[in-house]
Amino acid sequence: MRRLTRPPLPARTNTFLARCQSRADTLQEQGTLDIEREWRNARQRKELTDVLDTLRKMSGPHWRCMYCTDSHGCDIEHFRPKKPYPTHAFHWLNLLLCCTTCNRKKGDQFPTLNGAPLLIDPTLDDPWQHLDFEPESGLIKARYDAQSDRRSPKGLETVRLLALDRREVTVGHNKTFRRLKKTVERALETDTPAPALIDELLEEDDHGLLPWCFGDIGRTVEPFSDLLHRHPDTWIACEAAFR
Repeated sequence: MRRLTRPPLPARTNTFLARCQSRADTLQEQGTLDIEREWRNARQRKELTDVLDTLRKMSGPHWRCMYCTDSHGCDIEHFRPKKPYPTHAFHWLNLLLCCTTCNRKKGDQFPTLNGAPLLIDPTLDDPWQHLDFEPESGLIKARYDAQSDRRSPKGLETVRLLALDRREVTVGHNKTFRRLKKTVERALETDTPAPALIDELLEEDDHGLLPWCFGDIGRTVEPFSDLLHRHPDTWIACEAAFR
């Protein structure tokens, strides 16, 4: 999972979403709301196609699912599911790009603690504050916090809900990690300057692993640890770029 920046929508699209949400809210007050029907009808409009196009641009050149970052994101996903949370159904900040598998696993589930989401929102949260990567297996697991002596609750629920620790996503993450390692190994051999290395690493990072590789745990793993000790200035530049 990679951290994402959410751009603003065109004014026309915002107006359309607000109109759809207002209608949904009115129907809910009247007790006649069929949110699935409202969404299907809106989904046929160009404004929702604009929303999908914006989400695709956010997710990168391969249109990766914003949850697993491995599969192709195929449609608009509601972070807060539209059935239990119809008042969020047409909110731009609630919409993500999702693959079929993650959509099926998540369904209408939305774990919370004292009303706060226990699912990582990659447009608001830094996923690697809650998740950890195992280089040996390629698994994604909840991050352990030594200060609290427990794993991140948000990480635990996200991994559980989307099965990030036992899905085929590990294959893609492993491939990306191996490419990143080779890129750093070549840089160590050739003394590649920091700007060129940063560009090469970004080109290879299909799964948003760079913040982990240049974070607290990745810095202890070869060859990233070698880069830190042999070329600290390059390391600092990379760390700043991928933070």
